[in-house]
Amino acid sequence: MRFRFIEDRRADYPVTILCDVLGVSPAGYYAWRSRPESERSAANRELVEDIRRVHRDTCGRYGSPRIHVELKAQGRGVSRGRIERLMRHHGIRAIMARPAGCGPPTAATTSRSPRTYSSGDL
Repeated sequence: MRFRFIEDRRADYPVTILCDVLGVSPAGYYAWRSRPESERSAANRELVEDIRRVHRDTCGRYGSPRIHVELKAQGRGVSRGRIERLMRHHGIRAIMARPAGCGPPTAATTSRSPRTYSSGDL
C-alpha cells in the first residue's frame, strides 16, 4: 500500500521525500516497481472484471451469493468468500430493498387523528 501511494503521488512530490515520510527506502520502492504482477493479483483483477460484468448485466441486483452461482455456471470456480472480499474491497454492492416503513405515507380514507395523512373525497 505504501508503494502504491508513492506511485500515485510521484508526479506531485519527489520519490525520496515520499519514501522518507512513509518510512520506506527508495530502493525498495524501485524494486517493487520493477517486479512483475503476481499470478494471484492478475487473477483477482480478472475476477473483479467478471464480477463487475455480472453485476452490470443484472442491473446491480445480484449480491455475492448470486454472483458466485452465476460465475460457477460460467465455469469460474472461485469461492464465495473470495468474491465477497473482492466486492467489499472494490465497493461493489447489490441494490437493497427499501425497509418496511421507510416509504411515503400511505393514504387513509378515514382518519380521526389530525396528525395522520388523509386523502380527499373518493
